[in-house]
Amino acid sequence: MAYSLRELTSGYRAKLFINDRVDIALAVDADGVHLGGDSMPAFAARKAAGEAMLIGVSAHSIGEAKKAEEEGADFVTLGPVFETPSKIKYGHPLGPELLREVMGKIFIPVFAIGGIKKERVGSVLESGATGIALISAILGSEDIRSNTEEFMRLLK
Repeated sequence: MAYSLRELTSGYRAKLFINDRVDIALAVDADGVHLGGDSMPAFAARKAAGEAMLIGVSAHSIGEAKKAEEEGADFVTLGPVFETPSKIKYGHPLGPELLREVMGKIFIPVFAIGGIKKERVGSVLESGATGIALISAILGSEDIRSNTEEFMRLLK
């Protein structure tokens, strides 16, 4: 599957990130790997992957975001910013205020994740987030294409 995704993303000049598996990311020449809380630490992924591969790390607190930066992550996804069924196991939503606080304490890009709907994009961006990461707001919509286009307009 990873090889097929690499071929597809290359055709669209899109970046391919593999979740948790540095070995697979290296095998398919992915652009990056995204590490969760139970994954190997960012410094180990960097040692295995070298400097060319982007490394993202999931963070659920200021401390986790700072640790990811210290260990060599290129970016973090921080959340859940808002309540969402897919992120309940990570605790209460952090809110835009904590997002703003994280942005003032680390220097790598921060992408907000968790419960981001169209009407919340403005507050997330005003908090200083580099961007957003979405799952259900796109995949759960009736018209994925037009919904994605609307999010893209909001991000400009």
